[in-house]
Amino acid sequence: MSMPTYLGMPAFPEAAAEALANPQLRRNLAHATGTIRTKRAAAVAELTDWDELRAAAKAIKDHTLANLDHYLLQLEEKVTAAGGQVHWADGAAEANAIVASLTRAAGTDTVVKVKSMATQETGLNEALAAEGITAIETDLAELIVQLGRDRPSHILVPAIHRNRAEIREIFRREMPDAPAGLTDDPAELAAAARSHLRRAFLSATVGVSGANFAIAETGSLVVLESEGNGRMCLTLPETLISVVGIEKLLPSWRDLEVFLALLPRSSTAERMNPYISTWTGVRPGDGPRAFHLVLLDNGRTTALADKIGRQALRCIKCSACLNVCPVYERVGGHAYGSPYPGPIGAILTPQLRGMSSAADQALPYASTLCGACYDVCPVAINIPEALVHLRSLAVDSRRHARFQTDFPAERLALGAVAWTLRGRRRLAFAQRAASASRKLFGASGSAAWTRRLPLLGGWTRTRNLPVPPPESFRAWWARTRQDDASPDSPPEIAPGLPSPGTAPRQTGSGTADE
Repeated sequence: MSMPTYLGMPAFPEAAAEALANPQLRRNLAHATGTIRTKRAAAVAELTDWDELRAAAKAIKDHTLANLDHYLLQLEEKVTAAGGQVHWADGAAEANAIVASLTRAAGTDTVVKVKSMATQETGLNEALAAEGITAIETDLAELIVQLGRDRPSHILVPAIHRNRAEIREIFRREMPDAPAGLTDDPAELAAAARSHLRRAFLSATVGVSGANFAIAETGSLVVLESEGNGRMCLTLPETLISVVGIEKLLPSWRDLEVFLALLPRSSTAERMNPYISTWTGVRPGDGPRAFHLVLLDNGRTTALADKIGRQALRCIKCSACLNVCPVYERVGGHAYGSPYPGPIGAILTPQLRGMSSAADQALPYASTLCGACYDVCPVAINIPEALVHLRSLAVDSRRHARFQTDFPAERLALGAVAWTLRGRRRLAFAQRAASASRKLFGASGSAAWTRRLPLLGGWTRTRNLPVPPPESFRAWWARTRQDDASPDSPPEIAPGLPSPGTAPRQTGSGTADE
């Protein structure tokens, strides 16, 4: 179970249809993503070397992934030398069990958490609750989601699907110490959350975090955030447990410089994050007394083996692709059935979970392939290329069963198409027959019967079937060619090009090869 929290959720087509029926959700998403897009574009435009930084980040990530075994062992060595302890987790259940065991060993039943995609992926909060341990989310948006008994809908802004009025009602209902006259003013909501969390910070003995980056050369971890709650969780508790995906590695501190220019602008549209916390092991009298690093695989080495799909492991979780995606903007994150929504989730989740289920096979189709996600990705992940690749894998995974057992009609139909295309006269007859059927389709191809076509119904329910042209290309070519020139006329030579059989003309000191 790679993402246990999300098991049993409907496949994307069903979940998206439900989301589209919620006008308030669509308004919330359109407003939030539009605002973030505009701010990000302005922040990126300030850097004249953005493309060079993007290329450098891609090269660093590709190098690290190609040498992941070396850098992981180096990281373990450096963390251990600095007084930390490294744990290796093959899957979600193992990672959760490690965190639960370390929490019990610390003698507490409560942990405070920094926002972490890795622990969302493993379903840590639910696993700890099953062990009698309470996990308190301290990021404002994560707190809203937790108090609302909800799931995150965005990588960067988990409560993006909620507006201020909805957040106020959640706080009034679920936060016992919320002010009686709480309004939906953002400053008041933030103040209420700050007051609510203060006691948790001061009393916590165990903190749980992820990491944006792990530096192999020193065994250091880096967390970027905007609220300061992360700094509290990383420094106040006596025990710090960090759950980090193995792809988060960077070889050196010098490499981090590139990503500190790319990540803030791509995510929060800031020149730099207000809080950049780094730590290396433990130091007497400074910060936690015990540090545990849980390195999480959970399908990453399987993704690494795919030459096209592995580029998803470059992701630095900036969420820029979500904010420009026309599909995400209309359906939100819940429709993806994963902690990783949007375009990056459509290629990362199927690789982490495998493509054995209908839900995971559907995710690569949750895209228009418009390419906007590729244009904004700060590490140049070619998401459209990966989507097409995963679609082919989804088709291959079910091809044998579909064509041999469940869909004999489809097999016969495609066989008939192949037979027609193999013969010139058969194809010409089919084209004439299609042109003769134009009246059956109506003016725009929207005749009701086209919605119920066998095999094609899933396509025609949401699209107009194209009306056949009045004549085929072959017929048009034969007619126009006879009108324009006689069969014996020589082909026209384009102006400026040499006639066949003549030598190319030289000009000045250049050569024909130039």
